[in-house]
This record gives sequence, C-alpha cells and structure tokens, in this order.
Amino acid sequence: MTAGSISLGRGGTLKKVFVMSRPPFHIVGILPFVLGTVLANRLTGVFNIPVFVLSLFAVILVMLLTYYNGEYYDIKEDVLSAKMGKNTFSGGSQVIAQNMLPRKYAKIGSYISLAIAVCIGLILQFYFKTGIWTIVLGAIGIFLGYFYSNPPIRWVSRGVGELFIGFAYGWLTISTAFYIQTGHFSAVANWISISIALSIFNVVFINEFPDYSADIQAGKRNIVVRTGKEKSVIIYISSVVLLWVFFGLSIFHGAPLMTVYFGIPFFLVTVFIVFSLVKKAYLDHKKLEMLCGMTLVINIGITLAYIFGTAFGY
Repeated sequence: MTAGSISLGRGGTLKKVFVMSRPPFHIVGILPFVLGTVLANRLTGVFNIPVFVLSLFAVILVMLLTYYNGEYYDIKEDVLSAKMGKNTFSGGSQVIAQNMLPRKYAKIGSYISLAIAVCIGLILQFYFKTGIWTIVLGAIGIFLGYFYSNPPIRWVSRGVGELFIGFAYGWLTISTAFYIQTGHFSAVANWISISIALSIFNVVFINEFPDYSADIQAGKRNIVVRTGKEKSVIIYISSVVLLWVFFGLSIFHGAPLMTVYFGIPFFLVTVFIVFSLVKKAYLDHKKLEMLCGMTLVINIGITLAYIFGTAFGY
C-alpha cells in the first residue's frame, strides 16, 4: 500500500466521522447558547470571550457525545428506518448503520467528547471562576445527553426524551450561557427559553413520524409510538399554540418588542405547518420531509428572532 492510499484512507475515515458528527444539527444548540450570551451582554454589559469560546466548545462536545451514542445504540432502528423510507431528518447519519465505520468509533468518540467536556467544565469553574453552579449545569447537560440513547435509562425510549431535549436546548443552554458570563440567572432568559424549548421539542417530535414503523419494530417507546400519529398531530399543534403564547408572554416579561417583527415570518410558517398536518400531509413521504425541515427552520428562526431582537432592541 502506498503512502498516497494510506492518506486517502485516513481522509475517508475523517470524512465519515465528520458525517457521523452531524454538524448541521449543532446549530440547534449553538444558537440558544449565543442567545444567552447576547442577553447577558445587553443586560449587564459583560462579555468574556475566552469563557464564551470554551463553553461553546463544551456545548458542542455534549451534543457530539449525544449524537455518537445515538449512532451506537440506535443502530437497529436506524437500519430499519433506512429500509422503510428514511428522510433527511430521521434515522441518524447511517454511518454506523450502513457499516461505513466500525461501531466502536461511535463509542470511542462519545468517551473522548465526554472527557474533554468535563475538563472544560473544571477549567471554567476553578480557573475562570464562572460560579458555583457551572459544574452542576454542565453535569445536568451531560447526564441528559449521555443517557438519551444509552441503556439502562435510555430517555429516547421512555416517552420523556422529547421533553428533556426541550429542556436541554431551551432553558439549560440559554441560562447556562447567561450564568457563566454574569454569575447569576435571569428571569427574562427563563421566559425566553420556554418558546425555544417548545420549538425544539417539535423538531424532535415530528422527526419521530418518519421513523414510526421502524421504532415500533425496534421496540422504541417514544411519544409518537405511544400515542399514534393522529393523536401526535394534536400534541404537535398544542405545542405550536403554546410556543406562540409564551413568545408573547416573554415580550410582556422583558424580551425586546423588536423580537416580534423578526418572529412574524416564522409564525406564518407554523400556520402553514398546522394546516398541512390537519390535512394529513404527514402521510406523504415527501411532504412529511418538508414539514420536518420547516419545523427545524422554525426553531432556528425563533432563536434568531430573539438574538436579533435582543441585540438591537434594548
């Protein structure tokens, strides 16, 4: 084997690890963290760049350990999902499920991510003095992420994983970002985080629709499997209504009014999604894939609306 072929092989492996890491889906954790940081800066004038960079890296690492563990432990349903009509937003990356990499790569990646995240947490609390709750907040994130797919807890199969994802990518991420910059929590951040939590809950929730048959065969007991698709549509619509109710309440409780102007386009998109679901568009594979993508856009859009509203509205 030549040196060139060895290099190509290594490059191919790195590319597959990159795909397994699912970088496009990191945005749902990065943006709430940026939101909490921007809010801290606008309300208190504080912005510690090294703390921001290190802690953001830790957030990415926690997402990585969650995704890698999902690749490792969800292999059965991921294989079934690919056979039954996988779409862009379901079934994992397929890197492990399709034997593109040895399964152990996912487990090793999760351990490396965990170890570095813990080290960063210790540095933040004891070197940068970011507050006594720093490690606790990080530990909660790691606990929820690590056991999302890992047995014996495996939140994803217990009908509560979707709720914990909402909490982790909503309140936990936003409030942690605010806390490690300022050393205290924020009531405004609490109100803002509810809409973000509901929007990411919907992302995870609607992504369970295309995996419905595969999850049943694999024995996964998430909310959609437990309630069925028709009742799950009601849950999704109820979550959308609550999302916009709390969006309005967050403005009433201190979020900048300018946020509303940035949020209007995404409100209109949710109206379209709701009407599509009522008309059972989820029964069509292509339409369902579109609705999954639009739900992700809602989460990203609402978070950006708060970021821009906070940056320019105070």
